[in-house]
Amino acid sequence: EKLQKRAARTGFDWPDPSGSEAKIFEEIEELNAASSEADRLEEAGDLLFAAVNFVRAHGIAAEDALRAANTKFEARFRAMEALAGPDFPTLSLEAQEQLWQQVKKAP
Repeated sequence: EKLQKRAARTGFDWPDPSGSEAKIFEEIEELNAASSEADRLEEAGDLLFAAVNFVRAHGIAAEDALRAANTKFEARFRAMEALAGPDFPTLSLEAQEQLWQQVKKAP
């Protein structure tokens, strides 16, 4: 984010969020097409960099947003585990998804 802000101060930035949004989809395609571990690593980094640029264009601090998302995910995941009990790991993905939707609707 700091690198992007510095580049933006020189005028090297998308004029609006649509440019960085398109870049995200481009980077997803490149990651899907990557054939080696090194290429996947590079493309994954490019994808994350593009995502940071997109949220920055919306005036959001990427680290704050990610930290909040991690906190929310952890709370929901723990709630899923609590509902399912010790059998959680043996549930099908569909059953786990049902639990996810259940805890997502909870206040």
